[in-house]
Amino acid sequence: MCTNIVVRSAISGMGKGTDGWFPLKEANVSYDHPFHVDLEHALNIDFTNEAQGPSARVAVELTPESARRLVATILAALKEGEAAEAAS
Repeated sequence: MCTNIVVRSAISGMGKGTDGWFPLKEANVSYDHPFHVDLEHALNIDFTNEAQGPSARVAVELTPESARRLVATILAALKEGEAAEAAS
C-alpha cells in the first residue's frame, strides 16, 4: 500500500551530486515504497534544488530503525557542537 506521505522542509546547505556540489534548498522526507532498499516501506529523503533540475538531487533510503538512529545522532552532534561553541 502506498502511503503518499511526504513532508517538505526548506533547508540551506550544500549537496554533492553527479555534477559536483550544489546549493540545497529543500528536503523532501517520505515514508513510502523505496526504489532500491528491499523493504515494503522506508524513510526516503531527497535533498534537492529544484531550480537546478533533476541532477541537483541527493537521495537516501533508510530503514525505519536507521532513520531513528540517524535522528538521535544528528541531535547528539548538534548538542555537543553547540555546547563546545558556547564554552569557547
